[in-house]
Amino acid sequence: MGTGAAQIHRIQPYQADKTYICPGCNQEIRPGTGHLVIVPVSDPASRRHWHSPCWEHRARRRPTGR
Repeated sequence: MGTGAAQIHRIQPYQADKTYICPGCNQEIRPGTGHLVIVPVSDPASRRHWHSPCWEHRARRRPTGR
């Protein structure tokens, strides 16, 4: 994800009802797992679901190829 502005939405475990792939670690975010939804202001259609620690440490991680 680029360095542009983004809205960050915290999803509580009781709100998480689907499985997503975290772009930070390329692992599943399973239903019932609290996580973040990152919505780029310039392109809301490219929102992504991230594990909270993956988002917090994204600057230190290598790209996963997604």
